[in-house]
Amino acid sequence: IPDFGHKYYLQFSTEDYRTGENAGSCLATVLYPRKKSPPVVSIKCSHTKDQNEIQEEDNRLYQRIRQQSKPITGSNIPDSYGNIEPALEPAWALAVAGSSSIMWEKSTEDVGYFLAQVKSVKQWMRKDDVIEFDYTVLLHEMPTQEMISCHMRLTWLPGHPLKVKHFCASENRRLEEGSGLGSGSAAGLSEERGANL
Repeated sequence: IPDFGHKYYLQFSTEDYRTGENAGSCLATVLYPRKKSPPVVSIKCSHTKDQNEIQEEDNRLYQRIRQQSKPITGSNIPDSYGNIEPALEPAWALAVAGSSSIMWEKSTEDVGYFLAQVKSVKQWMRKDDVIEFDYTVLLHEMPTQEMISCHMRLTWLPGHPLKVKHFCASENRRLEEGSGLGSGSAAGLSEERGANL
């Protein structure tokens, strides 16, 4: 769009990150203004799973985490061979969901991110029903190939938004400001701004 920016029309399919099964298809438009402002995104998706099935999956994940007698802690997930210990799979699943909100916020027209590894995770045991984790995640920046370290605090209760606070730093850059708060569910994410972590 002359003197304004670039608009993209996208059609893509989604898949379950664990099983690789088709999870639906989406149509989207993304407008990147020339100014340093966030992109304007419009997206419509059709899902192969219904909301009840998604809620059941969320509840199974939640119950698996709640049934732990000790806090979940771990490091280097997946390991250097790409393996994830079964006991750490719930923490990995939430890391995938939470880090996607960071990647969404940080990505630009020319730079994208992928979750490379959870360097560390620690679950906080709470008296209420909310699940809370602290993570250090490594995001792979494309096309620079740089690894960006981000601290992420995630809280979640099924049927409520997944909340993510984060800050990111890298060896080559000063400490970057983090979002305030990203929110969504373990099945999908939306954004919400708030205070820094």
